[in-house]
Amino acid sequence: IESRGTLLIDPGTEVYEGMIVGENNRENDITVNITKGKNLTNVRAAGSDDMARIKTPTHLSLEESLEFLNEDELCEVTPHNVRLRKKILNSNTREKEAKKKRHN
Repeated sequence: IESRGTLLIDPGTEVYEGMIVGENNRENDITVNITKGKNLTNVRAAGSDDMARIKTPTHLSLEESLEFLNEDELCEVTPHNVRLRKKILNSNTREKEAKKKRHN
């Protein structure tokens, strides 16, 4: 994910479907399963998968989070967290709604 953009959450943060975990380098959104690890192929050294280096994520303040939002996103504020999420959490439903908007 880091090769495609900037991570916004710390490793080990509990996530849910529809939660925004990073910013893409391009304009479009990417639907990812952040809980799944990517297996490297053609690895010569044993154990090189185990030494993943993760850049320090960008932490957004409440004001920065509100500036970051697009029309299909919400800012969720709790006493301990400020999270960004999609209005429609389910990715399949989100895609169907986007197609409806394009055709109308």
